[in-house]
Amino acid sequence: MTTIALVGNPNSGKTTLFNKLTGSSQRVGNWPGVTVEKKTGKLKKHEDVHIVDLPGIYSLTPYSPEEVVTRDFLSEETPDMVINIVDASNLERNLYLTTQIMEMGVPVTIALNMMDIAKNRGIDIDAGKLGKELGCKVVPTCALKNEGIDEVVKAALDSVGERPSHLRFSDETEKCISEIEKHIEARNNVSTRWYAIKLIESDSLAQTVFENKIEEIAPYIQDLEKTLNDSGEAIIADERYNAIAKIVGAAKTDKGECKTTLTDKIDKYLTNKWLGLPIFAGILFVVYFFTVGNPEEAQWYNFGAYLTGMLNDFIGGPVYEGAVEWLTNANVDPVLIGLICDGIISGVGAVLGFVPQILILFLFLSILEDCGYMARVCFVMDRIFRRFNLSGKSFIPLLVGTGCSIPGIMATRTIENDCDRKLTAMTTSFIPCSAKLPIISAFAAYIFGGSPLIAVFSYFLGIFCVLLSGIILKKWRTFAGEPSVFIMELPPYHAPKVWNVIKTTLDRGWAFIKKAGTLILLATVVIWLLSNFNWSLQFTEDINDSMLASIGNAICSIFVPLGFGDDWRFMVATITGLVAKEAVIDTFALLFEDGNFAGFITSAAALAFITFNLICAPCFAAIGAMKRELGAKGAGFAVLYQCLLAYSLGSIVYTIASVAYGDPINAANIIVTAISAIILVYVLAMKDPFKIIHRGIPAEPEVI
Repeated sequence: MTTIALVGNPNSGKTTLFNKLTGSSQRVGNWPGVTVEKKTGKLKKHEDVHIVDLPGIYSLTPYSPEEVVTRDFLSEETPDMVINIVDASNLERNLYLTTQIMEMGVPVTIALNMMDIAKNRGIDIDAGKLGKELGCKVVPTCALKNEGIDEVVKAALDSVGERPSHLRFSDETEKCISEIEKHIEARNNVSTRWYAIKLIESDSLAQTVFENKIEEIAPYIQDLEKTLNDSGEAIIADERYNAIAKIVGAAKTDKGECKTTLTDKIDKYLTNKWLGLPIFAGILFVVYFFTVGNPEEAQWYNFGAYLTGMLNDFIGGPVYEGAVEWLTNANVDPVLIGLICDGIISGVGAVLGFVPQILILFLFLSILEDCGYMARVCFVMDRIFRRFNLSGKSFIPLLVGTGCSIPGIMATRTIENDCDRKLTAMTTSFIPCSAKLPIISAFAAYIFGGSPLIAVFSYFLGIFCVLLSGIILKKWRTFAGEPSVFIMELPPYHAPKVWNVIKTTLDRGWAFIKKAGTLILLATVVIWLLSNFNWSLQFTEDINDSMLASIGNAICSIFVPLGFGDDWRFMVATITGLVAKEAVIDTFALLFEDGNFAGFITSAAALAFITFNLICAPCFAAIGAMKRELGAKGAGFAVLYQCLLAYSLGSIVYTIASVAYGDPINAANIIVTAISAIILVYVLAMKDPFKIIHRGIPAEPEVI
């Protein structure tokens, strides 16, 4: 069995190449963090060759969890071959990682990717000369256009077992490396030279591996630092860049044709300090205009709602009526007919009815991602996020989370700063995911006349809560500290690849459908049973006598300040939403005639319901993802914080909306809103609002 690892800088085309080599359909994006764990697949036409797609890194000195994944794989599992994907348009920066990989002694083949972009910028690279200077095979490629793929595979397989050369540093540095090598030994087929250099750089992994040798080698490092008058890490970095400059100088010709490109012209507006955010909001409005609406009144141009109406009519007509007729003719018990038709078909069908809207939303988002616009959104949001103690890197998981919060939470591993990573993992689920879209669509359709503004409100509500949390949680000792620096290359705009867009859309849509056919199906059965039987386990025709009604009535008073506590059905939907957010609509379909809840909730209370259910704790699966990233205590803290914030904001939204609509406000709402507002103002205004709590917490708490 031969193992080939794909290694490269973020956004260098690794995942695209992985898909071409394996036929897989891993998500391709224009920002770092698409690959947050190593992914494996078999090479086409080579069953005995495994391809491993590793997270993108800039250096083998890791600063974030996903960078650790890459380095640990290379240093501990030692693949038979590394295909190093190098962005030809940014050769110098990419070769920094290349030189480190070659020092490990692992066979390397370089895929010189994005040659078309380099050529458009007037950059000419002689792959033969570059390979000769580096001492390994270099193959020009363009993964997006499927150019050079076969050549890379052949070169890699032919080079398995060949040890690469390494850079030659100055005499002083080489002498220090040589002396250190005498005191250490190779590990896992990784060369002693690589470990020696890492020890000079004071790398924590190398120091841990050779802990008993630190005192022996310290004098050599001290002599080098004294001779060259700099730190060991700076010396090695300088040596690398000097060597890379010579290599690039021999192999690259820059014609200096610095013309203003179409990308530059577009970015003048899309990344503008004043226009960037309004343009983003406008694009979201357009996306939701074509996606969200009232299925019963939608015009053909409102694709999502129009197709949802057709699908709902099909499920509620031929499918439902056909099932009832067939089961009745088969003399099936009426209770079982009710479970299958009124429960499963109506409940699951209500969720599946939103598939067209979800597919169209994903289609638009996939196009925006693939053409390069979403990377600009990260750049625009970085300016805003930094004012709220967050980094632009925090926005990347939020974008990933628009499909599902779980990969969004996992994508926080790309953030080097541990505090920022944990804070982002806690707040990623604030952004509406595909499971929340049915809630937004249903309320927009039944309460707000199909207005796309409700979807835009929901999206910016999520962003607002993230920014608000940046201020609040940064005052909690666990999250204190400056936000990490956000460095990101903006890729040039290009026409979206049809197949990439289709695959991404269908993959996301299929994930939603699978959830509806499993978890939502189970939830539907449970909800139907609880809503049709009383505590004596007797079938009841009056839903108000059911077990579900008594459970809902028991907690109604809690949500009176949010305006929807006078109808137990909304309470039950809120609870089932903790299992899966899609279950909210599933519950409405079972408890309201035709799933239409208009007339049972005011517009102000509807906004409060949306606010609470979008911001409170996510589904169980997402909570599990938070537990993996934050630990049990951290996930518990996150859920508590999310629910408290959702409750507070829900009461405030209900108050503001009630005043706007001229609705009466109950006393409980006034009290809760006043308390919530006072606490929020206090926390935001005070420098150390949690001072009393911090007195009982260790300086470096174990929580989170």
